Amino acid sequence: MKGKRIITSLLSLSLLVCLLSGCKTSNLESDESNLPVITLGSDNYPPYNYLNEDGNPTGIDVDLATEAFKRLGYRVEVVYIDWEKNKELLESGKIDCIMACFSMEGRLNDYKWAGPYMVSRQVVAVNENSNIKKLSDLSGKVIAVQASTKPEDIFLNRTNPSIPLVKDVYSLENRKLLFTSLGKGYVDAIAAHETSIQQHIKDYGAKIRILDEAILTTGIGVAFPENTDSELPEKLTEIFKEMRKDGSEEKILKKYLPETSGYLEV
Repeated sequence: MKGKRIITSLLSLSLLVCLLSGCKTSNLESDESNLPVITLGSDNYPPYNYLNEDGNPTGIDVDLATEAFKRLGYRVEVVYIDWEKNKELLESGKIDCIMACFSMEGRLNDYKWAGPYMVSRQVVAVNENSNIKKLSDLSGKVIAVQASTKPEDIFLNRTNPSIPLVKDVYSLENRKLLFTSLGKGYVDAIAAHETSIQQHIKDYGAKIRILDEAILTTGIGVAFPENTDSELPEKLTEIFKEMRKDGSEEKILKKYLPETSGYLEV
């Protein structure tokens, strides 16, 4: 009987511990669900933001935003948007901010920014067997870019003097069509964020070669409405600095990038 009583006591103790632990977990989840929500607008742009196997948003920007805003007392809700309408959605209040590997270069007066939290290279990519070896070889060629992005501005408005005059620029709304157009030979080259092209090569084994010369090296940040009177952009900038200093940002990047050197030198 004594042995049975000991066993019963141990079981009761274990049950009590589980119940207490469960209460703590439940309270933690409840506390987080009660946090004010920040609605973050983005498009599908691996490895920064995309849906995982369970259909949930994931990626560099999602993880960074979740951690950074949590430190400020907010909960992030990711909303996928029509990228060409990003500023309209922001100014209407339908989203609170934009975080989508968003280049700050040339847009500093269009938004109130937090960041930069990373550095990104905008590059040109061609098929592996292409005779295009450097940027000057693009003269008279056809290139595809995503609409409303920095590469579109660079090639249409010739904002980079090292870029030759190309024959045509195809501005495509759907980012995936860039790679389809290149693979089918409809265009000679494409231009986008280097990490995005590397992710496509990794995911699909695409025979694509990235040119060594970048068309733009820029910081990427979180864009808030230009006329906002909130101090959130400034506070978020400080949190990003804190995350770089304590190593948490690099830890997140290592989940998605094979090499992190250079990306944190903001």
